[in-house]
Amino acid sequence: MDKYIINGGEKLFGSIEIQSAKNTVLPLLAASILTDEPVRIRGVPKINDVESMLLILSEVGCKITRKKDSLVIDSSNAVSHEIPTRLTKELRSSVFMLGPLLSRFRRAKISYPGGCDIGLRPIDLHLSGLQRLGVEIAERDGYIHCETQKLLGAEILLDFPSVGATENIILAAVKADGITVIRNAAKEPEIIDLQHFLNAMGAKVCGAGGGTVAIEGVKRLHGVDFVPIGDRIEAGTYLIAAASCGGEIETQGVPPENIAALLHKLRENGCKIYTKNDKIVLTSNGALRAVNIVETMPFPGFPTDLQAQYTALCTTAKGSTLVVENLFETRYRYAAELKRMGADVTVRGRTAFVRGVERLHGACVTAGDLRGGAALVLAALKAEGQSSVVELSYIDRGYDDFEGKLRRLGAKIRRVRI
Repeated sequence: MDKYIINGGEKLFGSIEIQSAKNTVLPLLAASILTDEPVRIRGVPKINDVESMLLILSEVGCKITRKKDSLVIDSSNAVSHEIPTRLTKELRSSVFMLGPLLSRFRRAKISYPGGCDIGLRPIDLHLSGLQRLGVEIAERDGYIHCETQKLLGAEILLDFPSVGATENIILAAVKADGITVIRNAAKEPEIIDLQHFLNAMGAKVCGAGGGTVAIEGVKRLHGVDFVPIGDRIEAGTYLIAAASCGGEIETQGVPPENIAALLHKLRENGCKIYTKNDKIVLTSNGALRAVNIVETMPFPGFPTDLQAQYTALCTTAKGSTLVVENLFETRYRYAAELKRMGADVTVRGRTAFVRGVERLHGACVTAGDLRGGAALVLAALKAEGQSSVVELSYIDRGYDDFEGKLRRLGAKIRRVRI
């Protein structure tokens, strides 16, 4: 087990090349079994969630080859439609395998997916969407058994614009007979990138990013060489860090429109932001003013995956902020750890009331999930004195060389074995 040792109080300066988006790479890896030709995905981050997905692909019979920062997936010998429980419990994104497995084998068997404990995150929308495509679903002995004689295009209206359900239905529909239309689809940039990826393989998908996605089924898909979009959540994390600590940083690889809601809030906090193409430059003196309220919403609203990091920023902003989490019901587990550092945070259900304090102090804190863990690191970078952050396996799920990148910006952070 490792931990971070962080000495706070340093301003951050420099440039960061943002990794490929975790939330794009995972469904792309799942989609690789839709063809029996090799698929190359470039710029893949070295994070635990990717490693878990690669184990799942290996388990169903895919051959994985690493070439520098690229992955080549050859699923020509894939034979299994079952994903072992030990792997699904580690990774919620294992649910993305349902659509491709059904397309490839006409059946799939998977236990309920795991991942970070930030709420119930039911997969009902995934399953009901697949049923509309002609899939029979049964739950027995803790497993979800899916089977179909033929996937058929259908009209599907999602009760909520779920990113995962939208992607899973698209992945199942690309080789279905007929046309599938998904209404109230998620609009996230990762959906658009999945469309680009699949169309480069020969699929016929249109409308991603607009709320209605249409998929005309094709008979076969071919291999592809693809570079995913940059990770807007990683970019947002570093921008929040610089805003809170003070300094000037540049992120490269994420267009500003992909995190416009965050940039709007940071400007309200008093930061100066300049953008050009996929570059974002933020300047901050570290003395921020609080905004009245921030609410997480589906894209293009404020991302739930940046809520914890932004709340950490609010702890030392002048004034008070009401944070409302509209997507997940238990995403404030990190708040108790912030209090160890002197933060004034009151949580009631889906809301957190944050009163800015003059300073945080160092403490030993424990990460309980991916984004909450990142928030604790950001708080420690601002705090006076030394902090330690343990349970880094959560942070490693989504950030490639987190400490190294922060250190290159001037942070005093090191990783040690305990």
